[in-house]
Amino acid sequence: MVAFQSSFLFSQGLIKIEGVVFDQFDDPIPYTSVGMVKKNMGTSSTEEGSFSFYVTNNELLDTLEISSIGFEPIEISVTDFIALKQKRFVLIEKVTSLSEVLLESPKGIVKKAFKKLKDNTVSKKHKLGILYRRWSVEDNTCRFFIEQYIDVIDRGPSSFINGFDVLHSRTSADYRFLKNKQDRHAIEFMELNNPMRSGFSINQYSWKKLENSFYENEDVAVIKGTNKKGNYITFYIGYDTFKIYKVEKNSTAIDIGKSLTAIYIYKNNRQNKLYLSYHKRQWDGSIKTPDQVKKAIARTNKKVKEYIPVAYRHEAYVLSLEDNSKLIHSKKQYIRKDMSLFKPPYKQYFWNNLSLPPETTFYKKNIGELEGLFGVPVETQFKYSNSN
Repeated sequence: MVAFQSSFLFSQGLIKIEGVVFDQFDDPIPYTSVGMVKKNMGTSSTEEGSFSFYVTNNELLDTLEISSIGFEPIEISVTDFIALKQKRFVLIEKVTSLSEVLLESPKGIVKKAFKKLKDNTVSKKHKLGILYRRWSVEDNTCRFFIEQYIDVIDRGPSSFINGFDVLHSRTSADYRFLKNKQDRHAIEFMELNNPMRSGFSINQYSWKKLENSFYENEDVAVIKGTNKKGNYITFYIGYDTFKIYKVEKNSTAIDIGKSLTAIYIYKNNRQNKLYLSYHKRQWDGSIKTPDQVKKAIARTNKKVKEYIPVAYRHEAYVLSLEDNSKLIHSKKQYIRKDMSLFKPPYKQYFWNNLSLPPETTFYKKNIGELEGLFGVPVETQFKYSNSN
């Protein structure tokens, strides 16, 4: 059974599933997993707790599950969900009372989680339909945006991406003056920066359990590892299954002025195996100011900086999972070049009808900076920057 009937999800003729998730204190719950129990369909909520995706009439008899780390999940039939006038959901916090005597050491839990990584994740060949976004930042302001729909051939975090196909791409106007480029597609950096994929020495970190939580009907340990440089990784690991549901990473190279923050969120498929659902990261650095830029700045009577701060901000949604090997096809593009240099034919029809997720706070901040440069809406920028 496939996740979607095509490699991307069109909104026309489908039923929209949307709502907002709060806790009992009326605060929105970010990164809530929302999906169909019997199919690999769903999404993650934004920082404001909102979510949306589309289903067909074939899913009317299915059940929708809403779950988040630390809360009791909610299940509701799709037909009952559609009938609701107010699609506002309140998750109740789950209080755990585990005996510390019965628990393994934090380091031991992390080691077991990595030993069971292949068993706990979708590790056979599958295809992920990913909406990938990157914002290029120069001098602390977003000046360029690129958005792509990509088919990724994967074998899960215990392996590496086998290949990818950039099917659709669109860009904003380009207001950069440095025009910095990455030496490979950004989705490769998404993989390389994930400690579940790239690997790391567990022994080089000091591990500490921050708290107990709850997710997917099991108690969860929140465990943070810190190395001698002060960099840290936090894992959300199930006590019973040793599944890694969430990863947070923060690293800083003080000597070269670079830093990285990242988050990876996983959800269960219908076989109860984990696959990536949502990813966000930001890389910060600096570039020595080119001579031509120095001259241009000097002509404006502004102070010339020796180095200009630069950053890349990323956001990725997994919109579909295809695990039927007969339906998996890919050109396996592994050409090492910046993602903006992958230029499939622009099809406005695709973007007009793609089931886009709700705009996150992260998205609004970056687009706001971009539009604020010259007051041009990003949709207008798309129209003129991508016309064939």
